[in-house]
Amino acid sequence: MDEGKLSAVLGRAGSGDADAYAELFREFQPRVLALCRYLLGSFEDAEDAASEVFARLQRSMKTYDAALPFPKWLMSVASHHCVDQLRRRRVQQRIFDPPDERTPEAVAPQTSPLEELVSVEEQDAVRAAIAALPERSRLPLVLRYYNELSYDEIAATLSLSRANVATLIFRAKQELREALARNEKVGKNPKLAKAHKGTY
Repeated sequence: MDEGKLSAVLGRAGSGDADAYAELFREFQPRVLALCRYLLGSFEDAEDAASEVFARLQRSMKTYDAALPFPKWLMSVASHHCVDQLRRRRVQQRIFDPPDERTPEAVAPQTSPLEELVSVEEQDAVRAAIAALPERSRLPLVLRYYNELSYDEIAATLSLSRANVATLIFRAKQELREALARNEKVGKNPKLAKAHKGTY
């Protein structure tokens, strides 16, 4: 959907046009669902979350600021909803605890998409490795490289300091590279592949 058509559809949606909402759903639902899947780690939870995001869209469309890029605004709504869902789960590990003071200095923010960060890897392997990351690592990584939020936006979303966000992303990238390297090593060694079958 080009910018002109999107603007027209948004105008109709703002007036309560049901067909316009249907067009927005068809256009953006796959991307919203993928983000929710990355963040929540479950397809079923992601489907529920995506449905709620579009329900919220219909309720809040009249307050949408047209000066904001709609795709980024919608993905921000989805991100906040998923983070709220994760907080409600009351997982045993407190995924939002700040890291300890011994954490190595974080690298500077990256600007390339997640796919560029690991462009040499197969996309299926990347998705599996991301899904296997602890939530504490997966959330900031996905928000940064999939949703392309700034460090400040991620900090606001997760109620963390910017420094903690940078550290968590640094650690998550290390964990992701290590996981991909392990998977690649297993895949190239038939004996290891047999030994690890069903463990990922």
